[in-house]
Amino acid sequence: MKIGIISDTHGHEGAWTRACEKFFTGADLILHAGDVAYHGPRNPMKADYNPMGLIERINASEIPVVIAKGNCDSDVDASCLTLPILSPYAYVFWEGRRIIVTHGDAVMTDAEKDEMAQHLRADLFISGHVHVTILEKRGNTVFLNPGSAARSKRPDGRNTVAVLEDGTIRIFDIDTGDVLHEHALDW
Repeated sequence: MKIGIISDTHGHEGAWTRACEKFFTGADLILHAGDVAYHGPRNPMKADYNPMGLIERINASEIPVVIAKGNCDSDVDASCLTLPILSPYAYVFWEGRRIIVTHGDAVMTDAEKDEMAQHLRADLFISGHVHVTILEKRGNTVFLNPGSAARSKRPDGRNTVAVLEDGTIRIFDIDTGDVLHEHALDW
């Protein structure tokens, strides 16, 4: 099983393309934790800002894509996608494991995330929104924020994505391919 995990692309087609070409090749599924097309008023645009190009690439993806709605995802953006944006979260049951994907703007604190994860019996809880990577286990749940593929707020400025493969989650720098965080699952 290989799952590509991405968040906060904010209309940057190049970020999606790099993630798919470098990290998601051969994936069985791509999970997107929201803020797909619109850059948001707090996020300056970069050279690869092309929301329509990004939407076209997502629509053309041969790998199934599941998207949870982010606070910058509008109905107009969603109407351009050929797949639904799920709100406020996506509940994915994959190879006997429960995976929750939410943007994170409605469940900001660890306590709120823990409560939701416990209620839904999540094995993996994925969120985005803060543009910073997180990979940790609390209780029976692994919590993952893959960071932003296009608009990082990490101190080092690295744009990031994650991959779940062979029982291990790895967070990668999207530009260099460096592994920044790694967690072996005990599933």
